[in-house]
Amino acid sequence: MTSPEFGLRALYDALDAQRRERRLSWTGVAAEVNRHRTVLPPIAVSTILGLRDKATGEGDAVLQMLLWLRKTPESFVPDIADPDAARFRLPELTAGQILRWDTRALHAQADARRRERGMPWTEVGGEIGGYTPAMLTRLAEGGRTSFPHVMRLVRWLDRPAVTFTRIADW
Repeated sequence: MTSPEFGLRALYDALDAQRRERRLSWTGVAAEVNRHRTVLPPIAVSTILGLRDKATGEGDAVLQMLLWLRKTPESFVPDIADPDAARFRLPELTAGQILRWDTRALHAQADARRRERGMPWTEVGGEIGGYTPAMLTRLAEGGRTSFPHVMRLVRWLDRPAVTFTRIADW
């Protein structure tokens, strides 16, 4: 894909800037990012720090970090016009709720677009970039996804990322 990618390093830099501004330790950041998690294991400090150098980041964990920053996923894609517009904003959560990717919805929309365009999954994966046919079809099972891959798919579908998220209650 030729368009600029979601920047994991830029996300790390934004987290670090907010951490320094609020005079928090990385442990403090993790505690605040995890504030709504009541059942799932917490997002580890090492997961947050790993954004600095890793090529991919776990999708649901990145959503929690974005919520903490009050930023949209589109905020970290360089060529998105008005990334903080209402149509891109993530929802507010309360205790016992977590924002997750709705990979089934991503698959359904990708499959509909694929059929509409008469494309095999191999061609879809090549057009999006970084996806194999198996990765795309496995989304139908409702599993996890990762950044920046998920944003490539969202952009291919030409929809706001929030369209493919769901609030899960614990």
